[in-house]
Amino acid sequence: MKRLVHILFESTLALMMAGVLFTSCKDDEFSRDTLYTYNGKAPDESTSNLNLTFSESGRLNFKLSTPLLNKYGNVGGYMDCPKGITIISYDNWGNPESMLKADYAINAEGEMRMEAQRNVVITNLKKGDTITTEKIIWDKRMHKIYSDVPVRQTRADGAVYIGSGFDADEKFTKYTVRNPRGEIIADDL
Repeated sequence: MKRLVHILFESTLALMMAGVLFTSCKDDEFSRDTLYTYNGKAPDESTSNLNLTFSESGRLNFKLSTPLLNKYGNVGGYMDCPKGITIISYDNWGNPESMLKADYAINAEGEMRMEAQRNVVITNLKKGDTITTEKIIWDKRMHKIYSDVPVRQTRADGAVYIGSGFDADEKFTKYTVRNPRGEIIADDL
């Protein structure tokens, strides 16, 4: 009797699995014609409206949000966010410290760095300072953010500086603009 129940259970389970495998959904969102592509290449995995929280020892460190995250390849592949990305860092008490926004981001598997491009804006939420540029690199191993392309720093007091790049800690609490030069607004004269 016990053997018969076991056989019936396995048969029912196998039948249910086959039903799941061979049943299809009619959902145009996932049709082959509407798969997301980047530079003509379709991703191996995609997810939309992603919100990730990163913590360490129970403390909130970062929140990452993106409308679309694609993964290309397995080992040695990369992930990108072709529709933009927002990353918020938090202090030890869970208060927002800084925010990074960009129109595009890419992260190669196995590398401890992320690159954000196009309309990159980093804001120190506590000081009110903002840096805008076209490209930044977040070196996760060294815990720093930097850029080697022109940047524009707007300080909370309204002062504006143009530089050839910048260096900052990964939470954008300490930073320096390379080769800064000031910009004078005519209305202030």
